[in-house]
Amino acid sequence: MEITLTTPALLFPAISLLLLAYTNRFLAVASLIRNLHSQYIEEPNKKIMGQIENLNKRLYLIRNMQGIGISSLFLCVFCMFLLFAGEIVLGKITFAISLLLLMVSLAFSIREIQISANALKIQLSDLEEGSKEK
Repeated sequence: MEITLTTPALLFPAISLLLLAYTNRFLAVASLIRNLHSQYIEEPNKKIMGQIENLNKRLYLIRNMQGIGISSLFLCVFCMFLLFAGEIVLGKITFAISLLLLMVSLAFSIREIQISANALKIQLSDLEEGSKEK
């Protein structure tokens, strides 16, 4: 496969948008944790503590998604430098590692979405139980 200086540059918009989405997720989860923490301080509740633990797992995944995504972007830039310097083989290897890191970041994203969806199902189950009782 032939690789040019523009090949790794193709990932820049995708990785940048992913990092923006990851940051938005991080900010949303952080805000939820702050709100739930305040609620828990006012009135300790087992359910709120469970939600905070769930959000803490998501926060851990999002942090890893961001770190791995940034590493992928860094390796894309480094790959471009290597290609510019004429190191084609090292550039290809670096680009391949960058793609692998991007895939790992996306896999963490899928897991984080699953955890989020499960948390919403638990939250909605309370409404379903309440409507059955009426």
